[in-house]
Amino acid sequence: MVYGMQPYGIQSMLKEGHKHLSGLDEAVVKNIDACKQLSTITRTSLGPNEFEIINISTGKIAGFQFVKGMNKMVINHLDKLFVTNDAATIVNELEVQHPAAKILVLAGKAQQEEIGDGANLTVSFAGELLQNAEELIRMGLHPSEIIIGYTKAINKTIEILDELVEKGSEKMDVRIKEEVIIRMKAAVASKQFGQEDILCSLIADACIQVCPKNPANFNVDNVRVAKLLGGGLHNCTIVRGMVLKTDTVGSIKRVEKAKVAVFAGGVDTSATETKGTVLIHSAEQLENYSKTEEAKVEELIKAVAESGAKVIVSGGAVGEMALHFCERYKLMVLKISSKFELRRFCRTTGAVAIVSILVY
Repeated sequence: MVYGMQPYGIQSMLKEGHKHLSGLDEAVVKNIDACKQLSTITRTSLGPNEFEIINISTGKIAGFQFVKGMNKMVINHLDKLFVTNDAATIVNELEVQHPAAKILVLAGKAQQEEIGDGANLTVSFAGELLQNAEELIRMGLHPSEIIIGYTKAINKTIEILDELVEKGSEKMDVRIKEEVIIRMKAAVASKQFGQEDILCSLIADACIQVCPKNPANFNVDNVRVAKLLGGGLHNCTIVRGMVLKTDTVGSIKRVEKAKVAVFAGGVDTSATETKGTVLIHSAEQLENYSKTEEAKVEELIKAVAESGAKVIVSGGAVGEMALHFCERYKLMVLKISSKFELRRFCRTTGAVAIVSILVY
């Protein structure tokens, strides 16, 4: 019988399957490798676009490379499926655990939140820089020397980027559609290559409509996209207001210049909290029992109608009895299941959602 050796030293302190790296170079190379793996995942989703490959030593164009902008299929921990070429979504849903690779993920998130585009370029470019740094480390350079070199490159890059900015961007009026379109084309083309001419005009119109007096306070959530079955990109249009994809609950489909009553908890009768038994001796008693509930529902719906409201918006279920009286008093009924969509509706109409209209 063969007995295994008992662990000793650092092996006895750490759990089975651990990795212990000694020496600066080995640890750095392992971190670089993790970041390279992440950048390889996102790199093929970069684009679609054509890049010039420049020979650094001569400064001349060595060739062109076309990046495809491929989609990735990601299934997160909740088994939700994402098919996207958006790097911010990909790195968010991958749930990266490695500390060094996490820094790349945070860099991509920061780019997405600050600018709204370029997350993929951030991750892919960082991966390329680290790959070149790995070769320099293997040649014998110390990481601090490589950092000094990259710092010099940053300063030179900032100078070059300042020259590439579209002239007049600092003083431009963001409400001039033509000026906005010129500056957004590159970002739109990276997601929908070939369709940027159609989309840029629509996006510019939508953003200018909801732009506040101070453009710095622009709220991205004020521009929404509603996808309707049977349509295509050429059928797209801008609607000044809010689009709800669900139909009205009742038979009333159109109301103009209407007051709106919003109920977050739904429009329905409520079950009593206590359990009990009701003993009914005759048909007359049964009729009176149900009439009491009907009268209470009618009283509440009538009160809403008399307040001047023509539309009831429900955040929950709409009871059949309540719907019957809404039809009688010519009230349109809308049901919005999502609480976030209900908040947007309130913001659009200036309404305040009442908690409930439950009948007790």
